[in-house]
Amino acid sequence: MSLSWSSPVLVKLRNSTETPLPEPITDEEGSWIVSGGFLCALITNIFGGMLLDVIGRKYCLLLAMLPKLCMAFVLIFADRVWLFIFCRAVMMMTDSFIFIIVPVYASEIACKVHRGTLGTFLQIFSSLGIVVTLGVGPFLSYTTYNIVLTATIVLCTIPLVCLPDTPFHLYAKGRIEEAMEVLTSIRGSEDKAKQEIEEYRSCKNNEEKVDKIALLKNRMFLKSVSLGFLVAGGAQLTGFNAVQFYLQTILESTKTSVKPEIASVVIGIIQVLASFFTTPISSRFNRRTILFASLFGVFLGMLGLGTFFKISETEGYEITGFMNYLPIISLILVIFCYCAGIGSLSWVIVTEIFEGPSRALGFSISINLSSLLAFLTTKYLALMISVIGPTATYLFFSSMCVLVGTLIYTFLPETKGKTFREIQEALRAKKVVVEDKTDDTKMTKVTCK
Repeated sequence: MSLSWSSPVLVKLRNSTETPLPEPITDEEGSWIVSGGFLCALITNIFGGMLLDVIGRKYCLLLAMLPKLCMAFVLIFADRVWLFIFCRAVMMMTDSFIFIIVPVYASEIACKVHRGTLGTFLQIFSSLGIVVTLGVGPFLSYTTYNIVLTATIVLCTIPLVCLPDTPFHLYAKGRIEEAMEVLTSIRGSEDKAKQEIEEYRSCKNNEEKVDKIALLKNRMFLKSVSLGFLVAGGAQLTGFNAVQFYLQTILESTKTSVKPEIASVVIGIIQVLASFFTTPISSRFNRRTILFASLFGVFLGMLGLGTFFKISETEGYEITGFMNYLPIISLILVIFCYCAGIGSLSWVIVTEIFEGPSRALGFSISINLSSLLAFLTTKYLALMISVIGPTATYLFFSSMCVLVGTLIYTFLPETKGKTFREIQEALRAKKVVVEDKTDDTKMTKVTCK
């Protein structure tokens, strides 16, 4: 709900009869309200990643919810632009931190078979929050909507007190009995728990304090960070966040006969359905296959938006028939394919490509670089549209889908069904295939670096 707050609220803040401010906001003020938090998150993501190893996953989650709750409460009474920018910056910082904690937590409590499925829950519940915002936000007053948001944060925070910390973190801190207890509970078998504890024990550097400086000089760690940035940052380059945060504004700009409030609700419901599709899809297909299909769908959707604006900008053109529905069809395609694919799996994959001792730091660095791209795409979307036009803007995002898909195909190994150690071995391996056609046989030589 917090993530999609800006979609209905920006429309209210620009309306002189609905805004709680003395006067409607400008486009520049609106862009800072939407994007400021991503810029601030560049700092908190790094320290948050370190904090994960210090106080644990559970207490980091509780720590993130406190400022989030306070800022949501302040927004109920906010009546100055600077206060909106500040509150939203803090909330987006905590949202970014939560998007670090939850994937790490999910990957460390899940077995390798269920890691992908459990990892998609983050996108499912994010989508549920977004559909609530898109469903009720346009039809509630500014104050009432923010009261609903604050109450929801309270209800979601209370159960977290009973949450156990991850067995990996407990083991790393020397609390082996507690780790065994948690593992036995979630695996349903003491034998399986003991086997996993042995895997922790055999993991290199698991019982040693992680040297952050040494990690930053480690070639394999830097390679994992590069791949993490490719997946998480590539998700931002598709332009999805820019579309999501300005959804109702974009729908209004199309000037079609479809009401923006109704269209945004339909798109929100599609987003939830897409998130639920991720679980069966991820269990049936390889990660890379899903990413390619997802990026291709987003590419088609952005291409559709670019085509619509290109045709509709023709002097004297009247929007009728199918053209009334092309923007919403394109947006549905973008949102469905993103949420069912790269939007859900990016969090899973980024946690998978790091070894246990480096996971918290590596994930936070990857997300930090991703946050920078999220800031740029959300802050300057309006500027891009005004300078180069909507057609060129959406065609740019479609071309980014092609670029990201090509790089993923070239460099990212398959991670589905592999242990963390097997994934690291895949990252180290370099395969060279030599074909001998003289006797119709194939010889494969594998060298590892």
